[in-house]
Amino acid sequence: MMIRVLTRRANIPYDVTIFQTPRRRDKKGHQEVFRTTIPAGNREQCLQETFSRFNVTDRIPEDYKGRFLSTGDIILIDEGRGGQHYYQLKPGGWSLINRITLL
Repeated sequence: MMIRVLTRRANIPYDVTIFQTPRRRDKKGHQEVFRTTIPAGNREQCLQETFSRFNVTDRIPEDYKGRFLSTGDIILIDEGRGGQHYYQLKPGGWSLINRITLL
């Protein structure tokens, strides 16, 4: 009889920065509003965890000065040597964007 051990990939601490415009729904002028570390198994989980953490009142950190995440907001996931990945929240979900969009 062979026993299989299921291994779960450990959560990695992702360095996450949230960018928002001064007014909701503006397309330009994104500014950094918060930087934190989010433990997750992969980038997709990191995006989901970030969204749920910053859209549920009881989970928002006390020192967070931004608003709830909404369409148009941008998240930077910095993986160190793994690169920097920018995602913008679109009506259909998170979309990978080019960093030049921030300017």
